[in-house]
Amino acid sequence: MVETRLIDGKAFAEGLRKRVASDVTAFHAATGVTPGLAVVLVGEDPASAVYVRNKGKQTVEAGMASIEHKLPATTTQAELLALIAALNAEKDVHGILVQLPLPGHIDAQAVLATIDPAKDVDGFHVVNAGRLAVGLDALVPCTPLGCVMLLKDRLGSLSGLEAVVVGRSNIVGKPLAQLLLREDCTVTIAHSRTRDLPEVCRRADILIGAVGRPEMIRGAWIKPGATVIDVGINRVDKPGGGTRLVGDVAFDEAQGIAGAITPVPGGVGPMTIACLLQNTLTAARRQLGA
Repeated sequence: MVETRLIDGKAFAEGLRKRVASDVTAFHAATGVTPGLAVVLVGEDPASAVYVRNKGKQTVEAGMASIEHKLPATTTQAELLALIAALNAEKDVHGILVQLPLPGHIDAQAVLATIDPAKDVDGFHVVNAGRLAVGLDALVPCTPLGCVMLLKDRLGSLSGLEAVVVGRSNIVGKPLAQLLLREDCTVTIAHSRTRDLPEVCRRADILIGAVGRPEMIRGAWIKPGATVIDVGINRVDKPGGGTRLVGDVAFDEAQGIAGAITPVPGGVGPMTIACLLQNTLTAARRQLGA
């Protein structure tokens, strides 16, 4: 048995937001410019609406301008692309985020490809993905960026550590693997079809669950003392009614095995918006050459 420590993403994110707010104040004093983040929401998805509202609130609290465009679900792809083109040309907008998922009649890849890579604060544009892959400066997806921040805060140098990322999405798994390679980790990307997945996971000094399956990664899959980052946010039924949030890792089973683990909620989740604010400031600095 080892002592399993909780990695408090909520507290780290609060500190990061404060640092970003201080940097925004200094940036405005030096340039006279207020970084602006435009968020586009299409349709009435309740979870997306809550997320957009939280983004707007935290953007303003950080001293930035929040520009929200809430469009009906009937918005055509052409109308959405026209809005993005206008935002690309707007000098007061330094970051553009289109909230996913989009309604089924809209091609999300076509929409993401239309965003100016310099304003792509989600880091999803193929130009930013390519720059990350070849080791150039890029706007990096927020959740992977937050994961690496938490890991470095917990472990210091990541050099030489073996990292296993369970999940191969373009949003988390692939960019996170690239970021870990930058930190000189030895990286394996695994997924639901990996042969002998438990044994692959047991090799990991750093184990990351980003597969989107409730409690798929069991306690017996974890190397004693490993640091576990749980990206999953899954809503499951509770006995007797109601629901609760769980991660991709069986949290209770990980106790006494993992050296440290992020809880769900309160782990990786709060880091995403904090890193979005940092990306917006980074984008503004680059656009002004500051």
